[in-house]
This record gives sequence, structure tokens and C-alpha cells, in this order.
Amino acid sequence: MAISTLITVGAILAGLWLLFFIIPLNLWITAVFSGVKVNLMELVFMRFRKVPPGLIVKSLILATKAGIKDITTELLETHYLAHGDVVKVIKALIVADKANLNLNFKQATAINLAGRDVLQAVQVSVTPYIIVVPAITAVSTNGIQLIAEARVTVRTNIQQLVGGAGEETIKARVGQGIISRIGMATSHMAVLEKPEEITKHVLANGLDAGTAFEILSIDIADINIGKNIGAKLQIDQAQADLSIANAKAEERRAMAVALEQEMQARVQEAQAKVIQAEAEIPLALSSALRKGLLFKGQSRA
Repeated sequence: MAISTLITVGAILAGLWLLFFIIPLNLWITAVFSGVKVNLMELVFMRFRKVPPGLIVKSLILATKAGIKDITTELLETHYLAHGDVVKVIKALIVADKANLNLNFKQATAINLAGRDVLQAVQVSVTPYIIVVPAITAVSTNGIQLIAEARVTVRTNIQQLVGGAGEETIKARVGQGIISRIGMATSHMAVLEKPEEITKHVLANGLDAGTAFEILSIDIADINIGKNIGAKLQIDQAQADLSIANAKAEERRAMAVALEQEMQARVQEAQAKVIQAEAEIPLALSSALRKGLLFKGQSRA
């Protein structure tokens, strides 16, 4: 009898737990007392749609208490089912509202679904953010290498967050602008004396166009002198000229040696002909003697 009673009590408790799990009555009561109008059956259906009612209701209460209007359970459910971060979107809307930023729910969810941290983006829009540009190496007109480090103060451009370029584009553009300005300087001393001229030149080019940021300022944090590229190039050119001159001298020497060897060959050839002619003299005399030609003239005389 006792066992059957325990089973009955257990079944009743399990049924009650299942009932309150499917029908989140306490959550509905909390929403009502918080001034949020939520249909109890909507909370039940959320269970079947695999949407956590607690997350939706708490986010809706947070938005309502902060004065954010036109937020409904359907909108929050849709964003959750799209794998969005409902809490961050609501917090971002609250921060934007307090800071008088123009951001609505549709924009916030689009930013969030685009893979950006919408809450951080709004916070950066309120409080400027510093982008550190790595050391940039450039060469002035007089051939002196300069190494500059820059700090770029930006704030988020809410309207450009979706589709706008990120930090790497800002770094690349600022680096390109600094290299261009240093390259235009007639002397490295002019850059060292007035580094603010670099920032003025870079800011004037509108480097934040098409990015998710608005550049507020560019500051040269440090600038150092590197190598004397001009002198190195002159040394390299001199070495190249010397190598060319040596090659030409070697070519002329080789031609002279070849000419000398050719002349020696000709001399040896002439000497060989002389020796050959001298060797033929006795043969000629002997032949003339045998033919009686040697003394024929003398007998006539």
C-alpha cells in the first residue's frame, strides 16, 4: 500500500514538474509584473520551437525597463532562430539609446548576424578606440630611411558596420599615406621637425571611406632614423660601375693577348718561311751545278 502511494505521489510530482516546464507560469507572472505583455500560450509554443522562453522574456523585460519600444517576442524569437545573440542586441540598443545614437532593432540584428560584435561596436562608437599601426618604413627624397609608428583614434560608424572594411584596411591605408608623405619630403630633417605634417596629409585623404570606422585623429607615436639608403645605393652603383669597368678592362686585356699571340704566330710563320728558303738554297746551287748552269756564264765571258 505504501509503495503504491509513493508511486502515485511521484507520478503526481512528475506530472506537475512536466506541466510547469511546458507551461512556464512563473515566467509569465514575472513578465506581467514587469509590465511586459506576453501570452502564456506563446511561452508554451516556444518550448516546441526550441526557443528558451526565459531568454526571450528576460531580454524583453530588459528592453522594456530601458524604454526600448517596438520589441516583440516574435522579433526576438526570429533573431534567436537565426543564431543571433539576443542579449547583446538588446544591450547594444540600450547603450545606443542612452548615447543618442541612431540604431534600431533591424540594424542591430543585421550587424550581429554579419558576424560583428554589435555591443562592442556601439561602445566603440561612444568611446573612441585606438588602432595601433605597426612600424612603417619609408625613405625621404635625400635617401634617409625613417621608421614611424602611428596611433589612429577611431570610432565606429554604425551605418557602415555591415559591409564596411575593418581595422586591417585602416592600418594599410594609414601606412600607405605615411609612406607617401615621407617619400615627398625633401629631407628627413623636415619630417623629424614637423611630424604633424604627416598626419595632416594622411587625414586629408579621407582614409576612412568605405570602412566601419570614422577616423578622429592620427598621431605619430615615434619616429626613428634608419639606414642611409641613398648612400647604400650610391655604393652599390659604384661597385656595379667598377665591376663593369673591370669586365671591360679584362675584355681589352684578352683582346691584346689574342693580338699578341696572333703576331707571334705570324712571326713564327715568317721565320719558318725564311728557314725553308735558306734550306732550299743549297739544293738550288747543287741543281745548277749539275746542269752546268753555274759556270756557263763565266765560260762565255
